[in-house]
Amino acid sequence: MALTLTGTSGTASVNSSTGVGFATWATGGRPSSPVTGQTGYNTSFGGLETWNGSSWILVANQNGNYSASYLVIGGGGAGGGGNSASSGGGGGGAGGYRSSVSGESSGGGASAESALSLAVGTTYTITVGAGGAGVTGGNAGNNGSSSVFASITSSGGGGGGGSGSGANQPNGVAGGSGGGGCGENTIATTGGSGTTGQGYAGGSTTSSTGAPNYPSAGGGGAGAVGSGTNNTSVAGAGGVGVASSVTGTSVYRAGGGGGGTYAGGTVGAGGNGGGGTGGSPSGATAGTANTGGGGGGTCNGITSANGGSGVVIVLVPTANYSGTTSGSPTVTTLGSNTIMTFTSSGSYTA
Repeated sequence: MALTLTGTSGTASVNSSTGVGFATWATGGRPSSPVTGQTGYNTSFGGLETWNGSSWILVANQNGNYSASYLVIGGGGAGGGGNSASSGGGGGGAGGYRSSVSGESSGGGASAESALSLAVGTTYTITVGAGGAGVTGGNAGNNGSSSVFASITSSGGGGGGGSGSGANQPNGVAGGSGGGGCGENTIATTGGSGTTGQGYAGGSTTSSTGAPNYPSAGGGGAGAVGSGTNNTSVAGAGGVGVASSVTGTSVYRAGGGGGGTYAGGTVGAGGNGGGGTGGSPSGATAGTANTGGGGGGTCNGITSANGGSGVVIVLVPTANYSGTTSGSPTVTTLGSNTIMTFTSSGSYTA
């Protein structure tokens, strides 16, 4: 004997020999007005899901674990500052850049990493790192914050060096990519180191860097070292970022910030990929939001530019995409993949 119930959202059946048969649908054809507790078999990823009153929750999945590719970029470092007439702040380093996208690369010249295996029903936290805050006076810029997806962490970019009276931190700071050294009177400064597999070092200056404009070095980018300087009027540019077509269009991200100068000369350009331009002393620009770009350096008591926030992009096969997220990512499709772009922190349930 068999009992079949037919409704607007599908068909459920009970058979004495085969048991219960649930309603079926694809992800794009889910019930438009589900009720709490409504359960069905999603053919898009081969599993049972239940409406909990606000979202669809996986009950069971027959496909097991599945792979996810990613692009994870940390927040960019802030440019350095200076509080005297004899220094210029270094450019901030870009946020660390890690990618498992096929055919592309990670930062620092590293090859693409391995994709992650996601366990069905497990919730993975996504953290988007903030850019480092700008500084006033003779301080190195603040580092950016790390971005995280599951076991993947991309470090925040290093702050640019700052100098003058007071704190006097002339060397660039280490980070995902390192900050550039400041332009100091008669002394050489060094760029901060980048993190292996994530980004390059910041540029350095020589002892001949000095009057009249005390130019500083650029911050490192994911694709190149920040430009150094041995000039008395021309600051270094930020290192270039890395291009990715993960969302279907080639976009550079994680460029280093340009170095600043004192009252004239030529400021450093931001690296392609969201790096900010240096100031002279005003006019420094921040790293572009959600690129991990480093901020531009400045001097003479002007606040340096902030680093740009990071981003986390996750690709999963559309056939496995659960549709359960938090943090309001932008969700698109490209070929057979669903792409989640997180510009703020959130989560994904596999």
